Amino acid sequence: MAAENAPTKHKVFGLASMILFSVSAILVGDTIASSAAMGVQGMTFWIVLAVLFFIPYGFVTAELGAAWPDDGGLYVWVREAFGPMWGTVTAWLYWVNVALWAPSVFVLFVYTLTAAFGITMPLWLEAALVIALIWVMVAIGVLPKRYSKWVPNASAVVKMVVFLVLGVAGIAAAIKNGGLANDFSLANWIPDMSFDNLTYLPVVIYSFMGFELMSSVGDSVKDPKRDVPKMIFAAGLAILFIYMFATFGVLAVIPVDEIVIETGIVDALKPAFEAVLGAAAGPVFAVMAIGVLFTFLGNMVTWSIGANESIAATGMDETAPGVFGHMHPKFDTPDYAFYLMGIIATVVTVLTYVLFGNNEGIFWAIFSLSSVVFLLPYLLMFPSLVALRKKFPEQHRPYKVPGGDAGAWLWTVLCEIGILFTLALFFLVPPEGTPLGAFYAITIGGTIISVAVGFWLYNHAKSLKKA
Repeated sequence: MAAENAPTKHKVFGLASMILFSVSAILVGDTIASSAAMGVQGMTFWIVLAVLFFIPYGFVTAELGAAWPDDGGLYVWVREAFGPMWGTVTAWLYWVNVALWAPSVFVLFVYTLTAAFGITMPLWLEAALVIALIWVMVAIGVLPKRYSKWVPNASAVVKMVVFLVLGVAGIAAAIKNGGLANDFSLANWIPDMSFDNLTYLPVVIYSFMGFELMSSVGDSVKDPKRDVPKMIFAAGLAILFIYMFATFGVLAVIPVDEIVIETGIVDALKPAFEAVLGAAAGPVFAVMAIGVLFTFLGNMVTWSIGANESIAATGMDETAPGVFGHMHPKFDTPDYAFYLMGIIATVVTVLTYVLFGNNEGIFWAIFSLSSVVFLLPYLLMFPSLVALRKKFPEQHRPYKVPGGDAGAWLWTVLCEIGILFTLALFFLVPPEGTPLGAFYAITIGGTIISVAVGFWLYNHAKSLKKA
């Protein structure tokens, strides 16, 4: 295993830090506006998808993470289940999606900043800010994990505070205004599988992802076999409640047809504070808006740490070029992998702004590409539960999914259906306003290239070992 040749790592993640790390990864601010845009029935979709996908996902990840707690996470699980080639391709896709995703997240940072504080920027300054944030993410990620872990921890706390305040402020504003901005009667909770709602459903499933991220830094966890299952269930309950409560907060203040996806949270906070606090609303809103902005950075730092640890395991295994496994001589972090991630994200940002300017549809096409690339590794991660049970029946499993072998199949199939369903919707329901030609060229072409590069990396490393 990758960890066998690596130096002993500092055990910096206890149960509390693990929960906060996972909350920072999974709790995503822009999801709130997307689910609220479906109206009150969005709350129903959270519940249904939690039962059919989120809970099974937690079961699967808890068993895999407790039984195989080595650095690398899903790379190790897929490698042990299906071989080093598939493990390498999985880790590569998991890693490169973060490089593709980071520009979109930091563009949302810019949208939120301008909406919250009434700032206007020329395109060159927007691009410069996005690039600066990318390299702040890289710089934090290269630090020793005993320091960098505090960014995800702080991000998780800020997220929970902001989202809970959003829910409470929505209730208070509704009481003061004499009613909710939307009709919460029982009829409106019934799901409507319209085209508009299908546009947002992938975002809900996408927003549940990230339980496996903690296992990517398994060698830095104090007691992974004991604490990984506890972390998953504690973080899962907190995440589901906060997502639903914050969605309610948005719907309590803003009529569904007035919700703007890119700025939904700050759009809801401002009128809620004004209704409740009056003249004091301005300073409180400014503090909350800064908190929202910080969560964008915290989210990407969290994902970059997990993704880089996964790809580093391939470099140390020599199933991908050794550059990915290079560790900082002082900090013991995969520094070259972080730098490469920053370079790719910078190039994507520059090309997008130069070629497409402020065409939001193109940005969301790139976001869709990163989402598709991100979801592909799960197509092998979930079946690895069943494969590993058959391949290594004697492996000690401190936690096992409910239902025995039949349960393992059930939870795997439910998770696999959820991923396939989400992938299908990403292709069949492009983001509104996206030029279809550009969308399919970027999404399909980018996906094919990304997968091909993963196979090339493995074969190239294999040829180097033979030479």
